[in-house]
Amino acid sequence: MKIGQAAQTTGLSAKSIRYYESLGLVQSERLDNGYRHYSPQCLKELQLVASARQVGFSLEECRSLLMMFNNQECRSIDVKNQVLGKVAQIDQQVQQLTSIRTTLLELAERCIGDESPQCAILQNLTAPQNPMRFTLVEGEQGTENSND
Repeated sequence: MKIGQAAQTTGLSAKSIRYYESLGLVQSERLDNGYRHYSPQCLKELQLVASARQVGFSLEECRSLLMMFNNQECRSIDVKNQVLGKVAQIDQQVQQLTSIRTTLLELAERCIGDESPQCAILQNLTAPQNPMRFTLVEGEQGTENSND
């Protein structure tokens, strides 16, 4: 199968397939006319990479999955552990993003959001404090209340 057909079959672009080849993730055969030929095994590998990328695996993690896929002695527990490790990584990212979201919402709540040049958000973001302390700027008087 040529690269165009491989792209259509896997949902990858020809450019992505060539990139994965350049990284050594997959390997096509070269025909006498110079065209790439993708075997059924290579198509499965490309499909694995495409699917793994869609669920968040990095290219290096895809490399590891491909090694397990091509290893006849691979144990399913090893694959499962890699997937569970990815889930743990995603859970950590979700916690970090939730914390960032909460902080941003707290900052937004402290901003009056009027025509005044004073901004509690900018004051809090530029304050040299760790953990971040929030300052509420009220009205045009510039009254500040620090909250922990």
